[in-house]
Amino acid sequence: MNIIRLSYECYDEMVRYAKSELPNEACGLLAGKQDADGKEVLKVYYLTNTDHAADHFTIDPKEQLAAVKDMRANGYVQLGNWHSHPESPSRPSEEDKKLAYDPKASYMILSLMAENPVLNSFHIENNEVEKEDLRIYSKEYYF
Repeated sequence: MNIIRLSYECYDEMVRYAKSELPNEACGLLAGKQDADGKEVLKVYYLTNTDHAADHFTIDPKEQLAAVKDMRANGYVQLGNWHSHPESPSRPSEEDKKLAYDPKASYMILSLMAENPVLNSFHIENNEVEKEDLRIYSKEYYF
């Protein structure tokens, strides 16, 4: 199983952004590098949930296009997307599974339902869900 690495700095930013969007779901894209050992998220994009809803999201298409252009300009590849679950666990809902169209993408879900947020990453293909090996690291102790 490949490893997905995400810095605590990115994780903390995701939590802050998701909390600022409450009671709605927050969403965005993940970009970075990928090799035979896995993925490293180097940039998290914070995009508008045009649905403004607590139980689903739609990424603003103009912001998504701008993010993809920025990824290319920085030499990153799109690794997947992320969204928050304000009042449910960090696992894909039936709607999340239905809308998971890219089998190469990682789908991160940040649950805010408890005092301490929980972030998990998933591979979703043909409505089948597999939890990925997500490792959140501190730059001081990385490798």
